[in-house]
Amino acid sequence: MTTERDDEAVRRYVESLALVLTQVGMQRMAARVFAALMTTDEAQLTAGELAEQLAVSPAAISGAVRYLEQVGMVTKVREPGERRDHYRLYDDLWYATFLKRDRMLTLWHEATEEGIEALGADSPAGKRVADMRDFLAFVLKEVDDLFKRWLEYRDSRPS
Repeated sequence: MTTERDDEAVRRYVESLALVLTQVGMQRMAARVFAALMTTDEAQLTAGELAEQLAVSPAAISGAVRYLEQVGMVTKVREPGERRDHYRLYDDLWYATFLKRDRMLTLWHEATEEGIEALGADSPAGKRVADMRDFLAFVLKEVDDLFKRWLEYRDSRPS
C-alpha cells in the first residue's frame, strides 16, 4: 500500500523540523540533513540527493553528515555495486543516540571527582562541583531506568 505524499508539505515539514532542532542546539545544516533523512521512506540518501533536496552545495552536506556521524545520529553505508556513499539513520535511532549521550554523561561524572579533590570538598567551588557530581549521578541512574523501560515498551507494542 502506497501513501500519497504532498511533496510541498513534506518540504515545509523538513524545514519546520530543522528549525525546531536548531532551536534546541543542533547545527542548522545538520538539522536540515537529519530532517530530510527522517522524512524519506528509505531512511537513507546520498550526499547528492541530500544536496538536491535541500538546494545546497555538496560541501554543506559533507560538513553536516560529518557532524551527525560524530554525534551518532547517522551512519555512512555503501550499497553493493555503487560508488557513492549513502547516509542513513541508525535503527532504533533514539535509543542509540541517548545511549551515546549516557556515555558522555558518565565521563563527565567521573571527571567531577578529580575536581572535588583539587578544589577541596568544603570550598564553595568544591561544593558546586559536588552538586554537579550528584546531579549527574542522579541523571545517570534515571536514564538507565528510562532505557530499560523504553526497551520493555518498544518490545511490547503492537507491530
